Amino acid sequence: MMRGTTAAAFAAALLALALAGCKEDVASAPKPPPQEPTATSVAYFCSMGVFEHGGPKGQIFQSGRSEPIWFGSVRDAIAFTMLPEEPKDVVAIYVNDMARAKNWDKPEAGDWVEAREAWYVIASDYSGGMGGNEAVPFSEENAAGDFAKAHGGTVTRFDKLPEKYILETAASDAGTDTPVGEAAGSAVR
Repeated sequence: MMRGTTAAAFAAALLALALAGCKEDVASAPKPPPQEPTATSVAYFCSMGVFEHGGPKGQIFQSGRSEPIWFGSVRDAIAFTMLPEEPKDVVAIYVNDMARAKNWDKPEAGDWVEAREAWYVIASDYSGGMGGNEAVPFSEENAAGDFAKAHGGTVTRFDKLPEKYILETAASDAGTDTPVGEAAGSAVR
């Protein structure tokens, strides 16, 4: 028979192994391919139609779900992963690849990159969906660098995105003179 502290330690070890197995299941779950938003796709945080926002969008797949959670901006998709109250069973995050997009306001179908593999330009002269900060994603480092040279900002990777920059609210940006981007139909590059 085990003593109380030994039994508790044994139970804690079993729990830790079980939780580690859950994390491995999420990490090893097959990544679903990106989907294209439709007229009925609704942005998670604001409950507005995804197409009501200009600029790059994001989508997150959770374990066991076949439909993505939509975001009207890349920043919102990244914020979802940083907020402690949001689920952590994310198996894939896709964002519009602005290296391939020809139109800032409406990136073309198929222009997706896995968010954790992308390069981002932060603090550029482009704003996100509701005028807030945006993390402009690119599949290629050179394209991100060229964008930063033309529009200001800093190039960084997903795991280096500053939490403060991502989690600032659009309301705090409302008093700035940050342009929302170029006119529809203009090249992003």
